[in-house]
Amino acid sequence: MSTSYRLSTRRFGELLLERGWVTSDQLAQALRSRQDPRERLGQTMVRLGLLKEKDVTDLLGDQFSLPVVDAERLSQADPAAVQLIPEHLARQSGLLALKKDEEILEVAVGDPLDVVSLDYLRALTGCTLRVCLARPSEVHEAVENFYQEIRTSENLGEILDKIDLSAATEEEDVDLAALRQQVEDAPVVRLVNLMLAEAIDARASDIHVEPLRERITVRFRIDGTLHEVMKPPKNLQMAIVSRIKVLADLDIAVRLLPQDGRLTVHLPDREVDIRVSTLPTAFGEKVVLRLFDKKAFTREIENLGLEGPGLDAFRRAIHLPYGMILVSGPTGSGKTTTLYSALSEIKHVSKNLITVEDPIEYHIESVNQVHANHKVGMTFARALRSILRQDPDVIMVGEIRDTETADIAVKSALTGHLVLSTVHANDAPGTVTRLIDMGVPRYLVGSAVNMVMAQRLVRRVCERCKESYIPDPEQLAVLGDDASGLNGRRLWRGRGCMACKQTGYMGRTAVFEVLELSRPMRRLVLDGLNEDQIKQRAMSEGLMTLRKSGIRKILEGLTTIDEVRAATLADHA
Repeated sequence: MSTSYRLSTRRFGELLLERGWVTSDQLAQALRSRQDPRERLGQTMVRLGLLKEKDVTDLLGDQFSLPVVDAERLSQADPAAVQLIPEHLARQSGLLALKKDEEILEVAVGDPLDVVSLDYLRALTGCTLRVCLARPSEVHEAVENFYQEIRTSENLGEILDKIDLSAATEEEDVDLAALRQQVEDAPVVRLVNLMLAEAIDARASDIHVEPLRERITVRFRIDGTLHEVMKPPKNLQMAIVSRIKVLADLDIAVRLLPQDGRLTVHLPDREVDIRVSTLPTAFGEKVVLRLFDKKAFTREIENLGLEGPGLDAFRRAIHLPYGMILVSGPTGSGKTTTLYSALSEIKHVSKNLITVEDPIEYHIESVNQVHANHKVGMTFARALRSILRQDPDVIMVGEIRDTETADIAVKSALTGHLVLSTVHANDAPGTVTRLIDMGVPRYLVGSAVNMVMAQRLVRRVCERCKESYIPDPEQLAVLGDDASGLNGRRLWRGRGCMACKQTGYMGRTAVFEVLELSRPMRRLVLDGLNEDQIKQRAMSEGLMTLRKSGIRKILEGLTTIDEVRAATLADHA
């Protein structure tokens, strides 16, 4: 049994010169620069920046008459076929089995000249090999992803095999002593540890353990979207939930009331703080774990997604000596990240910066951070009163959620302090009226607030698999009149690859609506205009709304029409 390709009589360098891709001088330079005799000429060309990896792979395909497969085809490999190649061989030689058809094994390789590994694989499997070429980096990435999933699946199967699935699920029949014993059993401990490790590795922001009628579902929120990752048996429900409760120092005997707790995962290079929330549902307790990386905050304002006049205005506002800056948006829209970035920029040895938060999500060097704890009476308002006696220059209040906190924060901004905070509101003008709705007099709001800013998070197009396209009128219709500037423009979207788990997105960026309270705007607030009237006036003066900010990011190739439509509302001037 043999492989399905022929060795070429044409040298790689000859083909390069023939196609005019390099000059003879560049070829000689590449040959001289090879220090490792095992390095292929194509690899040298890529390392020197003379060729792209795709060019090398395509030329090798022509040289050896082999088909070339892309990342999408690699991601569709049959897991059963993948397991036919031992992991160490796949990693070392850059091999990925794509599918097995009777006695023929289709294999993607990054280096067609590694005939030793191919011969070994042929002898190991007893199959005829049908060889395809792929970019070495994409083969490596696919190998990493597939074998990680295989290891996770094997670990999960091994754990479940060792678990006694006879745990009671009826509330009134629970034996707490038996449950405590099961919670400490090694298989249950390993299962929860595996769940946490996979979530951290996948960049998940939240873990949802959800009880259904017949099973349990474990989902990870990655880049704002939930993905199902595990489906443990229903009989494990109480053991898993109780194990998480034990880690978070919650009462496993309380199952009919919500509970909140915390735990910390210690990794070699950092710590991950996890907030745990339980909620009784019709089929048992649902648990949500929110993950926070506790390493020092390093994000800069330029990396938030703010740009142009909005970035300049925000910078001006945070360097003012006093006044209030408010950031609004729903839960999980990155408000705290924006405020932390501002604190990181303005902190200085000459300034006293104090925050009051619930919880402290990141630690910032040279900033005094206070944890609000309602259980012991340490509310935002009480903490804020104490902070004012600490001679602060800059105060950050994690959230203004009641009249008392709002009143103290506004008066602090009027008495020589720069106050940063967040408010739940739909847009920037709505943030101003939200303070008034809380009972703060209009004249205080108009005098104290320097800037209000609304923000939303949208997923970024995956850089690995992004492709350009011209949208159809039907695709633009979802944005209504706001899409007029996109007609006939070339936009970008993700095709889906192993790196982004076929979603077409990797990471997130923010869209912003920045409203400076100039003298005319303050007059509108004092005159009692409502939210819509303030927004119409601001738009007539050039306000960059959330929708317009999103469309700008579509044109820049950072996000897509669907993301902006889902995150923002249409503008009505």
